[in-house]
Amino acid sequence: MTGTRAGLVLAGGFSTRFGEGDKAVADYDGEPMVRRVVRRVGEVTDGVVVNCRAEQVPALRAALSGYPRVALAVDPVPDRGPMAGIWAGLRAIRAPYTAVVACDMPLVDSGFLDLLFERAAGADGALVRTDDGWFQTTQAVYRTDAMQAACERVLGGDDARILAALDGLDIEEIAEDAVPDMATFTDVNEASELR
Repeated sequence: MTGTRAGLVLAGGFSTRFGEGDKAVADYDGEPMVRRVVRRVGEVTDGVVVNCRAEQVPALRAALSGYPRVALAVDPVPDRGPMAGIWAGLRAIRAPYTAVVACDMPLVDSGFLDLLFERAAGADGALVRTDDGWFQTTQAVYRTDAMQAACERVLGGDDARILAALDGLDIEEIAEDAVPDMATFTDVNEASELR
């Protein structure tokens, strides 16, 4: 994936709290949730990579059928968590900056992603730190090469949190009050939340 801006949608989780089926391809307002997220991320990027497990490939290809500028990046080792998914996805991207968004955030605001790209320029990334101190690491923009190297550095260690990869990177923190609508961070963990 080339261009100035890329998107990476993380869809490789096991959806354990969701119940039966893969939440990535669950219907959300008439379309698979992953397609909705890819479409919104694609509005401000030159292309989107979807990270997934090998067994998800057929369903994701069907869900994304006919959608332009999208590719799949399969986890070489499944079940290593979101940081491993970021690392695997970034390996398929050549754009300088990448917006990383979890597939279960169907209300992601493309205008907000545009703001994150602007704030990340010249740094290793931009992400929101909420008023309660929580970092929104799976709706953020990262400098592709820096984040890939950071993930690779910590993947073999004891701390598999995305925050561990951010240590030593120049990350632009954005306050919660700069987010136009916090609904952009709404995630769907259980099937009942889709309703």
